Amino acid sequence: MKFFNPFADIHVTRNNLTHWQQPGATYFITFRMADSLPAEMLSQLKAERQLWQQIHPPPLSPEDEAEYHQRFSARLDQGLDRGFGSCALRHTDHRQTMEESLNFFQGQRYKLLSYVIMPNHVHGLMTLHPDWSLEKIIFSWKRRTAGVLHQKLALDGQFWQHDYFDRLIRDEDHLRNVIRYIRRNPAKAGLTEGHYTLWESELAQAVR
Repeated sequence: MKFFNPFADIHVTRNNLTHWQQPGATYFITFRMADSLPAEMLSQLKAERQLWQQIHPPPLSPEDEAEYHQRFSARLDQGLDRGFGSCALRHTDHRQTMEESLNFFQGQRYKLLSYVIMPNHVHGLMTLHPDWSLEKIIFSWKRRTAGVLHQKLALDGQFWQHDYFDRLIRDEDHLRNVIRYIRRNPAKAGLTEGHYTLWESELAQAVR
């Protein structure tokens, strides 16, 4: 397993959010449904984030990165856990569509370590094959599931939010913390059995 190397080259891409990538690295990712957060909340967070980034230009120190995720990523996760929007993934058969997509190229383009499918978002932990980029993998998941679920639900408009959140896994302690975070997310959101899907590899199951 390859962790983030601060001394190696970093490929930076940007949509609404900045994404750092290294070939074959391990990532914690989050992507969400388009209606999963209120526009007012997103607008406020965006303004605050832009101001913070002006004061803290990259590269970020470990302390700055921790502050960033406490100020912004944690607040977004809290918003997602409140269950805004249609929450189409609350239904078992719709989550099965997501599971099929996640597992389709398992072991070929990536190695999944853990994931949880929540009613309006997905958290995942995976190691990428060096020949594949993170944005292409997530785009393929979104494209397939959006097509299937639009038909099942007779929906119009955007199903997934265009962008996604990702963090390069720094070391074994970070890896274990992410595994625990994914595992505990349903309970933190107050979900009961049948309203989420948690999957863990043998490696993740060994973490306590």
